[in-house]
Amino acid sequence: MTWRMPSETAPQTRTWMAFPAEGPTLGETDAEREAGYAAWTAVAHAVAAFEPVTMVVDPAERQRARRMLSTDIDILEAPVDEFWMRDVGPTFVVDPERPGILGAVDWTFNGWGDHWWSQWRKSAQLGRFVAEAAGAELVPSSLVNEGGGIHVDGEGTVLLTETVQLDPRRNPGADRASVEAEMARTIGATHAVWLPRGLTRDYGDFGTSGHVDIVAALPSPGVVLLHDQRDPAHPDHAVSAELRAFFADQTDAAGRPFTVRDLPAPDTLRDAEGDTDWSYVNHLVVNGGVIACGFGEPVADARARGILEEVYPGRRVVTVDARELFARGGGIHCITQQQPEVRA
Repeated sequence: MTWRMPSETAPQTRTWMAFPAEGPTLGETDAEREAGYAAWTAVAHAVAAFEPVTMVVDPAERQRARRMLSTDIDILEAPVDEFWMRDVGPTFVVDPERPGILGAVDWTFNGWGDHWWSQWRKSAQLGRFVAEAAGAELVPSSLVNEGGGIHVDGEGTVLLTETVQLDPRRNPGADRASVEAEMARTIGATHAVWLPRGLTRDYGDFGTSGHVDIVAALPSPGVVLLHDQRDPAHPDHAVSAELRAFFADQTDAAGRPFTVRDLPAPDTLRDAEGDTDWSYVNHLVVNGGVIACGFGEPVADARARGILEEVYPGRRVVTVDARELFARGGGIHCITQQQPEVRA
């Protein structure tokens, strides 16, 4: 069989999310926890305006989820510790040779490299749970990988990062060839583009070591949407320049040079934890729309919406405040996972 991961712009059946559960990621104080619940809920309601949403909820959070979430949102119960659905859940694929068949790649998840702080053993089972709930054929993988660590154009190109898939804490002994072979088997990737690195903060104690979905996206074949930190006072200014030069020498699966579209970062350079990794690249494409990260900066948020409207023509762009998401380690793309539509 030939599995293929569609572009994120392909028609979707629904979006999957996981409701926050108490633990280190959610926060230590009541105020922090409430802010986390509210942030995940706001994203779910924004997505539900465009397409169905299914929320996986830990049994201990059942009552809170039913109180906070609209009745438009479907709730399924399963054990949850980490609640970044893009990473803990499956990556959905289709089989061009078998119309109507949905597949779900169940990557091995070990808490982004089994960090001392990550509580991941419950959510490591969510790939299988979600696949079964979606009626998808399970595609098991022994590769330690997360959905936020890949981005595809639906035509064979996959973006990877050397410090993620080749991370010895994830895949000791792996090399490019072995990773690329698994990408071909599971998501139909015929051409890998290996980014040398991700954003600076992502290499801190609580980072993912370079997830691509915060720095680069493929809105259409041959086009790269690139995080652009324009302030030389921020360390990602140099990272943006390095990656822009990198993509100038790359091609996609069809042999086309990439057109790079810069997506400027917000103006805020630091928060309570240090240099920010706030990024508009970490958006979610839905049926007829785009759910964009907002950072409480009217001018920068509007500029990002305008660029997203250009690269996703015909879609309505909606901004949701993502500061509480980023304070916990990710953005809107990180907490969602699209299920592509399949037709017999």
